Amino acid sequence: MNRLFQTQSRQIVAFVVCLVLFASCGKQKGQMEQSNEYAVRTLQASSAELENTYPATIRGKQDIEIRPKISGFITRVCVNEGSAVRKGQLLFTIDNVQYREAAKEAKASVDVAKAQLATAKLTYENKKQLQKQNVIGTFDMQTAANSLSSARASLAEAVASLIAARQNLAFCRITSPCNGVVGSIPFRVGSLVSSSSTEALTTVSNIQDMYVYFSMTEAQLLAMTRASGNANAALKSFPSVRLKLADGTVYSQTGKVSAVSGVINETTGSVSLRADFKNPVHLLKSGGSGSVVIPYSATNAIMIPQAATSEVQDKKYVYVVGRDNKVKNVAITIADLDDGQNYVVTSGLSAGDRIVVQGVASLKDGMQIKPISESEANAKIQQAEKMGAMQGQSMMKK
Repeated sequence: MNRLFQTQSRQIVAFVVCLVLFASCGKQKGQMEQSNEYAVRTLQASSAELENTYPATIRGKQDIEIRPKISGFITRVCVNEGSAVRKGQLLFTIDNVQYREAAKEAKASVDVAKAQLATAKLTYENKKQLQKQNVIGTFDMQTAANSLSSARASLAEAVASLIAARQNLAFCRITSPCNGVVGSIPFRVGSLVSSSSTEALTTVSNIQDMYVYFSMTEAQLLAMTRASGNANAALKSFPSVRLKLADGTVYSQTGKVSAVSGVINETTGSVSLRADFKNPVHLLKSGGSGSVVIPYSATNAIMIPQAATSEVQDKKYVYVVGRDNKVKNVAITIADLDDGQNYVVTSGLSAGDRIVVQGVASLKDGMQIKPISESEANAKIQQAEKMGAMQGQSMMKK
C-alpha cells in the first residue's frame, strides 16, 4: 500500500508540474503575442547548395532468370545461394539417362541413313549406265533418282534429329550465362523441373555495375529539358548523383544519370530515370531500395525558411512587412528542389524585402506588428522556457 501511495503521489506531482510549465509557457507566449512582437528577416540574395531525394529501386546490370529447357529430375545443385559465379560455370545438372540414350539412337539413325544413301547412289549410277545401253527405260531411271533424293532427305532428317538430341543432352548441364551472384534456389536435388515451370531455378545477377531506377514528375522533366534544350543535352548536363541506402548511409560511389524513359506513366504522371553506379565490393544488391540524391546549385537565390510560409490551395504565401510595419500576405513561387528546411523563391520576393519568419499562423493581412530580430525572438523563447522550468522546480520542492 505504501508503495502504491508513493507511486500515485509522484504521478500527481508530475501532473501538477506539467500544468505549471504549460501555464508558464502560455503566459510567456501570451505576453509575446500581446506585445505584438514577431521575428522578421530582411532577405538577401545568396548562393544555394540544395539537394532533393527520390525513392529508388536497385537492380543489377543483368538479372537473368535461369530456367531449364528440358524436363527431368535435378541430380546436382552445384552452387549455393549468394555464391559468386563466372560465365559458363556449372549451376545444376538434370538426369541425362534418357537424353543420352536418345542421342545414341539418333546417331544410329544417321548411320542407317548414310548407308541407305550410299546404296541409293550405287543404284542410281548403275541405272544410269543401263539407260545408256538402252537396257532400261526412263521410268526405271526416274525411280532410281527419286530413291536417291529420298535417301538424301532421310539423312538430313536424321542429322537434324541427332543435333536436337545432342542439344537436349547438353541442356542437362545448366551453366551461368554471365558473371554474377546467385539468388535464391527454390529447387533441390530430386525436384522435377521442366521448361514450363512457372518458377525459375534461380537468378544470376551481374552486380559489378548497378542500375538505380527513380522517377521524376512530368513538370520537373519538362523544366530540365527546356533548360538544356533537349533530353539528350539534359542527360549530359545532369550532375553526379549520390545514393542513400536503406540504413540511411550514403554510398561511397557517385552515379551518373544515363537514361530516361520515353513514356510517361499515365497513372502517376511521372517518368522513370536510370542512374548507373559502380559496385566494386558488391555492397549493393539487386532488388534493394534507397534514395537518389540530386544536388542543386542556385546563384543569386532568395532563400526563406519553410516555417515562414503558409499554404492555401497548393499555393505558398508569406507575410511581407511594409514600411509602416503592417503585414501583407503575398503569394510566391518556389523551385522544385529544396533541402527540407528552406525554399528557393523564384518569384514574389526580392532582396531587401522583410518577411515574418515565426508565428505566421497568428497573423492576418493588414495587421500591424512590432518587428524584432530572430535572435531576440529566440532569446525570449529561451527565457520563457527557463522561467517555466524554475517555477516547476519550485513547485516540486513545496
